[in-house]
Amino acid sequence: MGFFVGLILGIAMGLALIVGFARCENVRSKRRSALATTIAAFARMTVEDSRKILTPDQYPSWIVFSQRQKLNWLNLHLKKIWPYVNEAASELIKTSVEPVLEQYRPIILSSLKFSKFTLGTVAPQFTVSIIENGDQDGVTMELEMNWDGNPSIILDIKTRLGLGLPVQVKNIGFTGVFRLIFKPLVEEFPCFGAVCCSLREKKNLDFTLKVVGGDISTVPGLQDSIESTIRDAIEDTLMWPARKVVPILPGDYSDLELNSVGILEVKLVQAKELTNKDIIGKSDPYAVLYVRPLHDRMKRSKIVNNDLNPIWNEHYEFIVEDASTQHLVVKVYDDEGVQTSELIGCAQIQLSELQPGKVKDVWLKLVKDLEVHRDNKHRGQVHLELLYCPNGTASIFTNPFGCNVSMTSLERFLKTGVNGTEAIENEKSVIQKKNEVIVRGVLSVTVVSADDLPAVDLMGKADPYVVLILKKSETRNKTRVVNESLNPVWNQTFDFVVEDGLHDMLILEVWDHDTFGKDYMGRCILTLTRVILEGEYRECFQLDEAKSGKLNLHLKWMPQPVYRDS
Repeated sequence: MGFFVGLILGIAMGLALIVGFARCENVRSKRRSALATTIAAFARMTVEDSRKILTPDQYPSWIVFSQRQKLNWLNLHLKKIWPYVNEAASELIKTSVEPVLEQYRPIILSSLKFSKFTLGTVAPQFTVSIIENGDQDGVTMELEMNWDGNPSIILDIKTRLGLGLPVQVKNIGFTGVFRLIFKPLVEEFPCFGAVCCSLREKKNLDFTLKVVGGDISTVPGLQDSIESTIRDAIEDTLMWPARKVVPILPGDYSDLELNSVGILEVKLVQAKELTNKDIIGKSDPYAVLYVRPLHDRMKRSKIVNNDLNPIWNEHYEFIVEDASTQHLVVKVYDDEGVQTSELIGCAQIQLSELQPGKVKDVWLKLVKDLEVHRDNKHRGQVHLELLYCPNGTASIFTNPFGCNVSMTSLERFLKTGVNGTEAIENEKSVIQKKNEVIVRGVLSVTVVSADDLPAVDLMGKADPYVVLILKKSETRNKTRVVNESLNPVWNQTFDFVVEDGLHDMLILEVWDHDTFGKDYMGRCILTLTRVILEGEYRECFQLDEAKSGKLNLHLKWMPQPVYRDS
């Protein structure tokens, strides 16, 4: 009996083990299939997919390094060897920076050199990014550097008056992004031919100046001059597109050097509603324009005395080295005679916003500082006309009546268009030595109507008329008076013989007729560039110097081109 009980229990346990083993194998098979499916899904994952799953602190190093990485290994080793780097770098920087400071030395100084220069005991910190720019022949790397250093820098300054001052540069804080281009890639060690270095972005630069044993404010304008010198030197010698090319292997690396890629034509038209900087009278504004802050490339307009709505109508040309990153800067100052001019406001526009070969008409709001993004105070506006002509798209026009005539890019564009085929061999020499080109024609202006003019009469009406002035010839015409109307209709046409269409302008002033005189209501100022380019157009123009009002015009150009040497 016991035998049978044991046999039955043994068989039952055997069957149970067989069933359990089969079920276990089935579960393991399903888990293997699920795991294989999961691994296949991970194999198809991108970095963007992983960022949706993992928090930044959970990223594996290989994921982080694909775009940006904190260089802990470099920062750690740099901290250890910094005393030796400081000694070598300080002497190198001193010898290379002194000539640059001398180049940017302000007029009030006769000498600007270092008497002491060490970088201190605090090493900078770096973060790296690899830029994929589609260039198969090179690698671009960007290093962001953060440095709150304690350097010991003393400038030995001598003024024109013979006064010598030791000025200490203290409390330096710098954050910027350096761009390194390793190009061309070669098979021999170290696998690239040269390194191109530039400061791609200057996020922050703070420092203070202090006269050793004295007060720098005792010399008027000295602190501002030195600060401006240091910042301009950094902006122009280090900021992209300026760059330093270091050859590693023998070869021709001229393609990495800073070269001209085009010409920017700028017409400084006018400014309006400028902030008054004078206690008595009004400001005497002038403008300074530049693409790079080199003294020989900066342009300065004439001074318009006692006017917060100055008209300049001046034309300039600038060399462009990188249209994708460079910008045009405009600074408007109040002239103070023998004293330092006071900044009214500044503005800038990216050249990447310009369409090559097409004139762009812009009004730029003036701000206190280009690096401060918020500035709600009204400082006025400046009016510009811009035209960017890349190299190879302009041509030289040959005067059929005599010797060759070199024209500005705008003049060449108006004559041949942006698709000219004859390239300019030396663009800089063309700018420095160019002849005047006169574009003559007849300008037909139809003053159609006005809308929403401001009321100037006691009864809430006005008796408006328009005075048309061609600025260079001072030719004047005026419409009839429309009585008691804020939305007058004139439909009157006037023709002007224009002797210099590229450099002339049309001013339309709206006045209120009164029995005992007249009241000024506002004005519109137009260059002739657009009508020369388009031939004819209709437009509604906002009245300047008025609370409200618009002027509807129809302009037409009938060219009679005549070219002459200046």
